[in-house]
Parts: sequence; C-alpha cells; structure tokens
Amino acid sequence: MSLRNIAIIAHVDHGKTTLVDQLLAQSGVFRANEATVERAMDSNDQERERGITILAKCTSVLWNGKAGETRINIIDTPGHADFGGEVERILGMVDGCVLLVDAEEGVMPQTKFVLGKALKMGLRPILCLNKVDRAHADPDRVLNDAFDLFAAMGASDEQLDFPHIYASGKNGWATLDLAQPNDDLAPLFDLIVDHVPPPKAEAREDEPFQMLSVLIESDPFLGRLLTGRIEAGKAVPGLAIKALSRDGKEIERGRITKVLAFRGLKRQPIDAGAGPGDIVAIAGLSKATVADTLCALDVVEPLPAQPIDPPTISMTVSVNDSPLAGREGDKVQSRVIRDRLLKEAESNVAIRVTETAEKDAYEVAGRGELQLGVLIESMRREGFEVSISRPRVVFQQDPETGERLEPIEDVMIDVDDEFTGIVIEKLSARKAELKDMGPSGAGKTRISLMSPSRSLIGYQGEFLTDTRGSGVLNRVFSHYEPYKGAIDAGRKGVLVSNSDGETAAYALWNLEERGTMFVGAGEKTYQGMIIGENSRADDLDVNPMKAKQLTNVRASGKDEAVRLTPPRRMTLEQAIAYIEEDELVEVTPKSIRLRKQVLNPSFRKRRSKED
Repeated sequence: MSLRNIAIIAHVDHGKTTLVDQLLAQSGVFRANEATVERAMDSNDQERERGITILAKCTSVLWNGKAGETRINIIDTPGHADFGGEVERILGMVDGCVLLVDAEEGVMPQTKFVLGKALKMGLRPILCLNKVDRAHADPDRVLNDAFDLFAAMGASDEQLDFPHIYASGKNGWATLDLAQPNDDLAPLFDLIVDHVPPPKAEAREDEPFQMLSVLIESDPFLGRLLTGRIEAGKAVPGLAIKALSRDGKEIERGRITKVLAFRGLKRQPIDAGAGPGDIVAIAGLSKATVADTLCALDVVEPLPAQPIDPPTISMTVSVNDSPLAGREGDKVQSRVIRDRLLKEAESNVAIRVTETAEKDAYEVAGRGELQLGVLIESMRREGFEVSISRPRVVFQQDPETGERLEPIEDVMIDVDDEFTGIVIEKLSARKAELKDMGPSGAGKTRISLMSPSRSLIGYQGEFLTDTRGSGVLNRVFSHYEPYKGAIDAGRKGVLVSNSDGETAAYALWNLEERGTMFVGAGEKTYQGMIIGENSRADDLDVNPMKAKQLTNVRASGKDEAVRLTPPRRMTLEQAIAYIEEDELVEVTPKSIRLRKQVLNPSFRKRRSKED
C-alpha cells in the first residue's frame, strides 16, 4: 500500500476543516450508523465556540482509487496568522499540500503567508478553488490572481506548473472541469495520489530510526506524546531511543512504550511498529520537546528543524492582587502561573515566556492578540486568576545602524463602499500606508494597506463600529521597518470607582450622563476599578455606591423604578485591546474586570506627576 502525506492550508474561513470532514466521510472512515459532527477536527472547546481552528491536527484515510489502495495522512492547519507557528512546523512533515482559496473572496494575506512557507520548503501545491457554488464566485479571476501570487512569491517553474481543481467542500464534490459536474471528491483524492510524491524516507527503511518531533501533547495514561514523521528506520515498541536537541546535545534516553498511528479520527496503537514516511505519535520520553530529534542510540546528527518566525506582540501576566482576588479561582500563586506558562511555551513554539526584572510577573510574547487571548481564556477555564497588561509590540534593533525597528503588518480590508472613507481616514491617522484599493464586487471595496502592528492593537472594535459590523479585516505579519513615531489612538477617559462596596442603581443612574457603564447594579467593585468610559478625554474618580437619601417624603421603593441602560460587557479580547498602559485586566474563572495598575487615586496622581 502506498503512502501520501499532505497538509491543507488556507486563509481563515476558506473551508479547510469542512473539506476534511467530507474527505473523512467519503473515504469510509465513519460507519453507516455512526453519529458524525460538523468540523470533526475542531475538537477543542474554544475551537467549537469561536468557529476557528487553533491547533494543527492529523488524521488519516484509506483511498481506493485509480492507483490502487493508498493511505493519505491529512493535516488540518489553522487559518489565523496568530497561529502561524502551527503551520510552519507542520509543513516539514508533509510532501505536498492543498492550497484552498475561496472562489469569491480570492487571495488573502494569510494565503500569501502559508503559500510562502510551502514554496520555501520546496512543496508543489495543488490549488483547490473552493466554494465555487457561491453566488458571486469568480473562479477564473481567482485562478489568475493565484498564479500571479505564485509568481510574485518566487515559485520555481515546477511549482508554477500547479494543477487546479474546483470544489464545494460543504457539498462534498470536486471536478477538474466546471463544465462536467460531479457529485463526490474522487477527482481530488486521485489528484493528490497522482501529484504528491510518496515520502522520500521510504527508501531508508534499513537505516537506524530517526524522527523529528513536531507536535507535543500529554496523555493522562501514556504521558508525553511526540508526533512527527519517521525519517528513517522503524518505530517499534520497546526500541531504545534517545532525544537530541537542535544543536546535537543529548537530552535523555528511554524506550518507546507505544507507537500510535492516526486511523481516521482515532489514534490506534501499532504493535508491529511503523515504517519510514508514516506520521505517528510516540510515547516513552519525558523531557524531549518540539524540534528535538528522536533517534536510535547510534545516531549522532540531529535532523534540521524549521526556523520559526519571531513573536511580534507581548504582554505581562502577573498575580491577581485586587481586593477581590482569590474568591473565584483556585490557582492564584505566582509559582503555579509560571509553571502553566512554561508548559504552554514548551508545546507552542510561537510563544515565548520570560521573567520580568522584578521577578513578580512574566512577559508572554506571541503572534497576536488572538493567540494571547486564547491562552488566557484556556487558563481562566482551568481555574487561574491573573492580571494582564496592555499588549505591546516587540521591537528589534537594526544590527548595523542601531535603529529601533517595529513590526509592520499586511492588512486587507473588505468593506461596503460607503464606509471606505472613514476606514482609510482612521488608519492613515494611525500611520498606515495605503497600497491598493479597488472594487471587489457586490457593492464592496477591497483596501490593501501596510500598517504598524501598534496601530492595530485595539482597532478591531472601533473598525466594527465604523463599518456597522459589515467590514472584514485580515492581517498578517510582513516585516520590520524603522520606528514610525508616536501614534495617537484617541481613546476616551474612564470612570474609576473611588471606594469598595456594591454598586447602587441610583448612583449608576446619575453617572449615566457621564458616559457608558461597564457594570450593572448590585455588583462588587473596589477602589481603582474601572466601571465605565468617560464621555471626555480625562479619567474621572466617581462613587458608584451613593444611595438615595431617605426622608419622610421620599420612599426607598422609588429606587426600584430606576431604569438603567444595560452595561457594556466586554469579552476577554475586547478588554485586552481596550486598556491603556497604566491599566490591567483582572481575569478570573467567572469575571473580567478592568482596573488601574495603581488602585489608590492619590498615589496615581503622584505617579503621573513623576512621569
């Protein structure tokens, strides 16, 4: 039986996971009476809730087509640039990839990012024009754009000669020619088997065992599981192996206790072992991690690991020290938070964790606000309480001139024609440069810009307000450029509570004319907690607990008749993007609160004078 390893890569929401669902269903992975779920590969709670893929995952199907029986290992990858670290590692395990492009939206920034990685590794992609059954689909234009992109990215002649196929992942069909309709994905399966070469490692079966670890996860029964592609030899349970770091140092020795291969959505132990070229998970080592080489004891050279792009955004995670700390979470100590962050950095190579100079907080650097938001959301669900600072960009220094460099992002915006003016005006004020602009059909305009990462922190919410929720903003890291100077984001001031206690409806009703409230009546607040947004530019200390004075004439029952405007509740990502440098987000399993770093108002004034 022959073997093929492929990755499915695309921009976010272009249909990767839905296509994998259909590939699994049509290859006979599910029994006739088996209950199946949509987006079967998105197994994580947050992936299901957000409707996005966060972690790359492997599956495997058997296809009996024109070339006989073939096992195809398929890796589903995330589409957001924030999780690009997953894509970079994965592409080293495969021999080919299917690049999915939406036949209506066309080529997007993340398409460019994943294609660039694939071409650099020498893969020859198959172009799949997905969603060709959409009302405004224009597959011919998108095919031309894709060819131009391949050429612009420096594809070789062999890579430029890519096959293309039309598909509707949702309806489960693919065809090489739109004039000849089809009702299944057989043409795509056959194209993969024809176009993607079998693993080169198959010729190295008699050599000592070698495998590069690409994914890491922990299993409650088997311990640490390291997933990768076997580059030489066979992985057999009981085989004595060692782990080598990227620079060739030995990390540990051990024995393979289990070899697990992907069969459909399940992982099955293979007692007979797995041969070269197959993608498997190995248990038995306790220290080896991502980018380490697992090999037989007589191997001395490590396998080359792909370099990972550096993080571009960082934030400080510290212990929650507010007056309400420790009431909702059970993991509140600095040591426990540190261990959890280091564990995340070990399995996710795009995240970097360092201790701050004062040793009381941790600097977590990643690819974007979404990636950091997903990490903090996972931690709060596990029972952690933490305080988070505003995200900052990671600056670099030019080695020759010593000049300060900042990350620049490639931004692509699809927006209704009437809103183009306000979007360009706002982003130009934030030092973004307009590259291209043109109609994208159906009364929409596509705007392409180069923008400093700094100016996009906190802009997403404002953008949705400006475009009445109809705009789509896509961004991907491009390169570093000299620092562009200060940017005025123009956020309004905040309303800060000046004492501890529970909010009173009467006090909030009086404060509504001052601005927008973030809290409702009867909620616990403390001195220094942000309870609303001021309608002016400066911060204002207010008393949200002031009750109505009672006399013979006034009755307290009148208080219940106070009608409050519903408060503005922020999600974790919105809160992180909203705060300023002197503010923090307090995150607990049940609450998200905004607060000032210095709670006491007189200390705050003193610090602002010193600054």
